[in-house]
Amino acid sequence: MNVIRHHRLAGSLFVFGLLFAPLTALAQDDANWSLEGAMTFERGEVTATAMDEKIYVLTGNSPGNGSNGLGQEYDPATGNWRDLALMPNVASHAGAAATGGKIYVVGGFTANVHVDAINRVFVYDPSADSWRAVMPLSAPRGSVGVVALNGKIHVIGGRDPEGNTVATHEIFDPSTGRWTAATPLPIARDHLGIAALNGRVHVFGGRYASTAYPVGRHDVYDPATDSWSSAAPLLTPRSAGISFVLDGRIVYAGGECKNTTTRETYNEAEIYDPLTDSWTALPPMLPTGKHGAAASVVGAQAFVFGGNAGCGGDRPSREVVSFQIP
Repeated sequence: MNVIRHHRLAGSLFVFGLLFAPLTALAQDDANWSLEGAMTFERGEVTATAMDEKIYVLTGNSPGNGSNGLGQEYDPATGNWRDLALMPNVASHAGAAATGGKIYVVGGFTANVHVDAINRVFVYDPSADSWRAVMPLSAPRGSVGVVALNGKIHVIGGRDPEGNTVATHEIFDPSTGRWTAATPLPIARDHLGIAALNGRVHVFGGRYASTAYPVGRHDVYDPATDSWSSAAPLLTPRSAGISFVLDGRIVYAGGECKNTTTRETYNEAEIYDPLTDSWTALPPMLPTGKHGAAASVVGAQAFVFGGNAGCGGDRPSREVVSFQIP
């Protein structure tokens, strides 16, 4: 009788545990990737940002074209694309962020591979479909991390014209039109993941030099103290993946270059929970891993654009892939 009661109690506790298990754990198991459609042409080393329920896919490269100033607006509700005015300068490996109704595109390279870094910064006004230049970076940099936080633009890390990876951290204030220097990254890197969450800037992954030197390091910047602290590292060190914030957590997926022999990219995906300071594995990217893609979020859904399904410029993609946590 005691044994029967014990089994009944264990079963009840199991059901109770399922009902009251952390929603984050259940959501991670249900998270999924799906193919949404296609861009009008292949694009890699592209950047993107969202504003007013639209996503702006900017710059990048494509077969036979090492860099461009192209911009397109994507409407997730309809799947339609709209061509925008050309940016005044071409770039790939640039970064973009939106704040105050404007989109800022920062730095980049004008030639392959990682050649001719630029310091130029352009602002796009969607209401006028027009660009203008603002005060440039202190020095040319490509493969930078760019994110908006509290109405300001943070530009972190990257690679200079000599190919050196830097730890530089600059902040642009649109209200003054000027850049100020902030405390640099604890360790220099480029092709890094970046996200703004809970009033702080998170920088994770990246590389010291080539794809042979990926890192899993995770640093967090607090603008209130102009200081960095350490957080849990990625489960799989890698660079050139996509990053975005969804459901109060950070997702980092893909990366370059998982296998130099087969020219395979990473398809690993992870989610970071600031409440537990931990990364958890997600279902792998579908239909394949990518690097040099761009990602942005509208509502409860993230969208991933283009990238390369192989190392370097191998297998450029037109795919638009979505990710959500039901």
